[in-house]
This record gives sequence, C-alpha cells and structure tokens, in this order.
Amino acid sequence: MKLGVLDYGAGNLRSVLNAFEAIGAHANLVTKPADFDGIDVLVFPGQGAFGDSVRILKETGLWEPLRAWLKAEKPYLGICLGYQLLFESSEECPGVEGLCAVAGKVRKFDAANGLKIPHMGWNVAQWETSQAAVWNGLPNPTYIYFVHSYYPEVKDESLALCRTDYGVSFISGIAKKNLVAVQFHPEKSQEAGLTLLRNALKVLEQ
Repeated sequence: MKLGVLDYGAGNLRSVLNAFEAIGAHANLVTKPADFDGIDVLVFPGQGAFGDSVRILKETGLWEPLRAWLKAEKPYLGICLGYQLLFESSEECPGVEGLCAVAGKVRKFDAANGLKIPHMGWNVAQWETSQAAVWNGLPNPTYIYFVHSYYPEVKDESLALCRTDYGVSFISGIAKKNLVAVQFHPEKSQEAGLTLLRNALKVLEQ
C-alpha cells in the first residue's frame, strides 16, 4: 500500500511522516497533480486557515485532483484541516466553499463563557462502538491531542467516528466508505495516536 501525504506548503508534515515511519508505513509527499496516480491512500494533514488553504490548493493545481479523489471514494485519511475542508463552508472564511464531500459547516467555538480558544491540549474522544475497528486496542474514551479553534457541525450524525466535549459536544471524527477523518492530531497523541493511525490504515486497506 502506497501512502501519499498532501503537501500544499503548510501543516506539520514532518511529524506526520515520522509517525507513519514509526508504524512501518512509508509515505511520499504529494506535491503536484501527477503524484496522485502513484498512491493508494491519500493523507491530508494540516494546520492553517480554511480560506488560505483552499486558495493554495487551487494555485498549486492540487484542488481538482483532491476533489476527484474524494468523489471517486478512494481511500482518504484527513487530519485537522484535512477534516474541516471536507465540509461545505466555514465560519472562519465566509463565502469560501470547501470540498463539499460531507454535508455540514465548520463553526467557531464560543468564548462567551470563558472558554479558551484555541482548544489546545489533551481531551477525550468517546468513540462509537460501530467504529470499533478504528479504535482496536484502545480504551473508550481515549485521550488524544487537539489544537483547533473551529469544529465541524456534521449534518449526518451516522458518520460519527467519535465525539468530544469542549463547551459544546461535537463530532471529532467521521468515517464512511474509504474515508476516515479526525479533528485531533494522532501524530501528537503518543502511543494512542500511533495505534489510531495503524488501525485507520487497516480499515482503509479493506
């Protein structure tokens, strides 16, 4: 299985590549449209603004191949921004359309009640038993590491992989055919994160 990690000039690519190496899964960077042809699983990690990322992906020619990959339901693993961009829009950048692969909108946490933004640090993911394959060998709930100011509001709750509370209960990961995407950072979540990556790849291989 050949892994391709989307490189659009942002995000924490080195730590993601290192995490895959730690589980024995070598990954190559996807930097141009032609690189999509040589991979089996596309990994989209990322940190950054919703609108800026859309612009960069379009400028580098990666946007349309990415949309085509998702439309064809090819194996996809999204992390943080790679989760949020799946949706239709974000309050971070009004008027900018996302990938529209999943119905819903990305909303900002409400700081009105003293909530610290961004949501940064360890928190729990309460996982759905129907998605146990992704969480094999991990407790329920599982502690993982978050860094984000926005969260997806998922219209189809049957897609939920896990849920997390931070001022509001939100779906912190989704799963459907050939797709796993999470708001948290497995590559920063120590052994639990490596286990999640290993399990997610097994699920996407099927």
